[in-house]
Amino acid sequence: MSVRHPLRPARVLAEAANLILTADQANVAATPRDVVWTHRTTTLYRYRSDRRRHPVPVLLVFALINRPDVFDLRPGNSFVEFLLAEGFDVYLLDWGVPDEEDADRGLEHYVCDQLHWAVRRVLRGSGSDRVSLVGWCMGAAFTAMYAALHPGGPVVNTVLLTMPYDTEGSVYRRWVTADTYDVTTLADLRSVPGHAIDWANKMLKPVSNYVTTYRRLWDQVEQGTVDREAFQSMARWVADNPPFPARAYREWITWLYQDNRFAAGTLRLRGHRVDPARIDAAVLVVTAADDHIAPRAGTVPFLDRVGSTDVTHFDRPGGHIGLMAGSKARNRIWPDIADWLTVRSAPTPARSTS
Repeated sequence: MSVRHPLRPARVLAEAANLILTADQANVAATPRDVVWTHRTTTLYRYRSDRRRHPVPVLLVFALINRPDVFDLRPGNSFVEFLLAEGFDVYLLDWGVPDEEDADRGLEHYVCDQLHWAVRRVLRGSGSDRVSLVGWCMGAAFTAMYAALHPGGPVVNTVLLTMPYDTEGSVYRRWVTADTYDVTTLADLRSVPGHAIDWANKMLKPVSNYVTTYRRLWDQVEQGTVDREAFQSMARWVADNPPFPARAYREWITWLYQDNRFAAGTLRLRGHRVDPARIDAAVLVVTAADDHIAPRAGTVPFLDRVGSTDVTHFDRPGGHIGLMAGSKARNRIWPDIADWLTVRSAPTPARSTS
């Protein structure tokens, strides 16, 4: 029978603590890129590449919660890297870090202004008259809203990753419709602290987030199997929580959760109804079986309400973030997304001159 060295637990604790405390030094979002356009806190990036072969550029759109660096998490495990290697012209929309001066920015500002302007800049920079939008989480909802408001426009493909849509019955909706939840008072803070939202997300699975994660790290350190770069890059990204502008937060919670307007068909932006039936772009909806933030059951109804004649649904194992940023994403979902985009990014047939 083997005898454990009495100092081993102390060494494991020291190594685990070191991994946690130095996570802010992880190499995140390292793929070379250039600034294409900025407005207020928003920045549009274009990734450098000498392998572009698809004529339709791809614009990546993430949520207001956390940073879009998750698309380019770390060298060797980056969706951006993967798309570049597949020959796509890749752009990233970064909402930035808002401050108190941005408290008046509502959902219309992001969907009707910033996303719209970014699309135009992508078209100008790429020389294309078409674009593919890839949205994740709230970014997927923004993408779907934008496509619904601009049928017949330049958006020809929409990839919607773990998108909240029909929030009826969700844990979030139960929380924010409770008598004790006063969204107006929270919004009066001018902005909602990002760490408060992160805490709420983690409380959906408190044991997993506050116990299991660190128990798994302990076991991996003890067994010598820990992947330092993987753990630290994810830990750094998870901890980077920009504040949520007050108006956008109030509207997001009220319109999409308390009133469930998107699914009910009553959501209006700039006076126009956001109707998924008006979406004529090709649509790919990707759900995660273990998603507790945007459960599959709340996303699937969108498939029956979108107007496009080209609709695809991929359902994969994984959680809200792990689906696309986990160690298995490269083999489990990235190739399928790239293949789907490739088929729909062919050159436009030349017009006959006869």
